[in-house]
Amino acid sequence: MNKQLTAADAVAQLRDGMTIGFGGWGPRRKPMAIVREILRSPVKDLTVVAYGGPEVGMLCAAGKVKKLVFGFATLDAIPLEPYYRKAREAGELELMELDEGMFQWGLRAAGMRLPFLPTRCGLATDVTRLNSQLKTIQSPYADGEVLLAMPALNLDVAFLHVNVADRLGNCLVTGPDPYFDHLFARAAKQCFVSCERLEERLELSADQARFNTFERYLVSGVVHAPLGAHPTLCAPDYGWDIKHLKGYVASSQAENGWQDYVQTYIAGGELAYQAQNGGADSMGVLPLPVF
Repeated sequence: MNKQLTAADAVAQLRDGMTIGFGGWGPRRKPMAIVREILRSPVKDLTVVAYGGPEVGMLCAAGKVKKLVFGFATLDAIPLEPYYRKAREAGELELMELDEGMFQWGLRAAGMRLPFLPTRCGLATDVTRLNSQLKTIQSPYADGEVLLAMPALNLDVAFLHVNVADRLGNCLVTGPDPYFDHLFARAAKQCFVSCERLEERLELSADQARFNTFERYLVSGVVHAPLGAHPTLCAPDYGWDIKHLKGYVASSQAENGWQDYVQTYIAGGELAYQAQNGGADSMGVLPLPVF
């Protein structure tokens, strides 16, 4: 029952051409330690499914994304993810750009093992014009309403980052928003979770149980990755690293910027990454943004 493995072990499960989902939301609680491990791997031609943040841009910059299925790609305080923007403007991506509600519905359909779910989202908008594969369906009941049939977003693998996990695969998301991580877990054939803190076996009180948003049977492996969401935030543990994110954005406009970023922050592994960002003590006290 011990599901603990390394990030390299989890990434070794990937194959070229897979469909991979990333939990979190924009620059919030993204499984960045695993993303960096993917960047160190040879895997390519991926279909990436995400409420996108820097994981989308980094994988695009590395040439690993064939198709992107997404609601947005943003660094939030920095509105548009810069390397995603470069890849899109260069016409390098096959795109399925969705309304955020449609995206959620596609994950729900996959988790329910349905081919689609009907919705009003996207009707009479450019979403349908720009995604010719989307179809409508007429209600078989007396109302006869025409609805959009949002296809299931079936995932080969999902990667999530949580605050606490145990070696059995139980997980706690203790921040103020679980986002849609539970839907990614249910939509995937395999789900790998990285965590800030790893325990032998969680014993949940009634108050803690609400932080356990998906069942352990859905979890294929657990990676202990303290500060593994950096440079995105992982509330309540630490905020986003806006200095790092600004440097990342600046690299997108510099000659050999991506190669320099990789050499500085990716190639040396996670301990070197932490050292380049001021060390674990500094990273762990980054302030949470206030809105």
